[in-house]
Amino acid sequence: MIKEYHTKKRCKYMLKLHIILVTKYRKPILVGDIDNDVKQIIYEISKMQDSLFTIESMETDENHIHILADIDPTVSATSIISRIKQVSTNRMWKKYKEELKIHYWNENTLWSDGYFVCSIGDANMQTIKKYIEEQG
Repeated sequence: MIKEYHTKKRCKYMLKLHIILVTKYRKPILVGDIDNDVKQIIYEISKMQDSLFTIESMETDENHIHILADIDPTVSATSIISRIKQVSTNRMWKKYKEELKIHYWNENTLWSDGYFVCSIGDANMQTIKKYIEEQG
């Protein structure tokens, strides 16, 4: 397996995170158009100029999403997760306000407060990637 290291002026790195975000109250809302739009929004967030992370793999189940991200060593997992949650919540409420109100009233929320994140390091990335892609 060829390792994909990134190189900067004074460092060489490969930081991969497995992130899981769960919908608030574990509501099964990540289906159909909402599922596709959430994934598209997260891809767009990763493409923002100052994001410093890329999405390697991502898949949803009805109440959670798995993300395999390649991150820059200058950013924290918390900052990436916070940005994903904030931007996706705001955009989804603009587009799906009536549907989300059914589940969350006027709470303007989408994700639970917590999250799961782990560094996969040099683990068998193909196995983790396959696991994420088979969700849903």
